[in-house]
Amino acid sequence: MTVSSMTGFGRADGAANGFSWVWELRSVNGKGLDVRARLNGAERLEAPVRDAVSKTFKRGNIGVSLNVTRPGEDSSYRINRDLLEELVRLAEEFHGTSQLDVGSIADLLNVRGVLEAVEQTEDDAGREAREAEMMKTLQQAIVLLRENRDAEGVKLHEMLVGHIDRIAETVVLAESCAGARTDAIRARLQRQIGELMEAGQFDADRLHQEAAMLATKMDVREEIDRLKAHIAAARSMIDKGGAIGRKLDFLCQEFNREANTLCSKANDIELTSCGMDLKVIIDQLREQVQNVE
Repeated sequence: MTVSSMTGFGRADGAANGFSWVWELRSVNGKGLDVRARLNGAERLEAPVRDAVSKTFKRGNIGVSLNVTRPGEDSSYRINRDLLEELVRLAEEFHGTSQLDVGSIADLLNVRGVLEAVEQTEDDAGREAREAEMMKTLQQAIVLLRENRDAEGVKLHEMLVGHIDRIAETVVLAESCAGARTDAIRARLQRQIGELMEAGQFDADRLHQEAAMLATKMDVREEIDRLKAHIAAARSMIDKGGAIGRKLDFLCQEFNREANTLCSKANDIELTSCGMDLKVIIDQLREQVQNVE
């Protein structure tokens, strides 16, 4: 499986029993799966439509529209004989008694209500057969939407991998900073303790305890180790593919938490800069994760 985007479009058309129809499916980002159907007279299909869509997609706001038309030649006409006979009787009654032109039968047929279009009716078996064909066409549109979302997912996959690579590079840089190395932290504290001891009288044991606590607070090895673990988890998810959007979004929160802690513990400009760069890249990653199914 590959990463799939939540953005896409699918369209398919079909015809049967004098009817023709077009299915259109449009998908955009969503926290869950939300299917909205406009079926234009075929509302009895709403439940099977929702079921068919939910079997293929796990996330996204998906609009499903169905337009059904009947070719004009399929319509027949019926003459309202009672109305036509009444018009003919009136014409004969006024014949020769008025200067108005009575007109011909053709003119009378143009009178509203004389000639009526008759829609063909379907029996239950015909309607069920047509609806079965319509659902087959819907499945074609679903396949096209799936392919379109997967195609968008290929581009999305490249961007996600690029962001993860940049995070990994920044973590390596942070790890190499002097402010992140325990030997550098120890040397700095020893120098500062020496300066304090020379300046006045201090409880050496208490001072060393405070220094040890301070060194622990300044140590970012734990945050760097967790960032590396999150990077490995993100790569594994992206390689696996499928409906991973929610998990990746949660992982972005964990990334951001570690980056914030790194910044708060940073004791030099270089390490602080790495922490800020991490926050920017993580924000860019999370923005793209919102498109992942």
